Amino acid sequence: MKTAPDSKRWTHFHSALQLAISRSAHKWTYEDFQECFTLWCKEEPHGAEGIFNTVSRHMEDQIHQSCENLFKEFNVRDSINILHAVVSEARARKQRGEMHGKDVWREDLAPRAAVRARTVRVMESEVERIRAELQALEKENAALYARCKDNDEKQRAADAKTVELLDILDDVYTKWSQVPQDEIGVWALESAENVGFAQPP
Repeated sequence: MKTAPDSKRWTHFHSALQLAISRSAHKWTYEDFQECFTLWCKEEPHGAEGIFNTVSRHMEDQIHQSCENLFKEFNVRDSINILHAVVSEARARKQRGEMHGKDVWREDLAPRAAVRARTVRVMESEVERIRAELQALEKENAALYARCKDNDEKQRAADAKTVELLDILDDVYTKWSQVPQDEIGVWALESAENVGFAQPP
């Protein structure tokens, strides 16, 4: 993924920091080093100078690496690039005469109020999206409610029909129980004989 080029603000800041690191690492000159280790520098000048250069490079590398770690931890590079974009946009708007917008900073305006003014427009579109989604969900809920209500009415009708059939069955069973068993036996026998006579030989 191609990243956007760094801003001039970050480039100048980073270059100035590199120069400051280099100067601070080499601020202690070899003459200062000789004053601290006079005898050793006289006896082994080449070795002492090599150690001095190694220490200087090590200090420079360490400071540089520490700064880079801080940049990554606090996202300094992207933050400075964003700051540069905001400042550039503000200057361009000032040149165009756009000085009275709701999101334009003024001396009597708190930064949070300016941020709110800019984010309100974004939030309004988000509110519209959520409102449309809510309306779709409400429509779906209404359809589900109507279906549940229809199913409930059908269930109630089925329960009522079941109760009616059970009542009829209970009535038939009651009447059947009241019929004398002897008469049932005689009737069954006569019916069997009549069926037998009715069949061809």
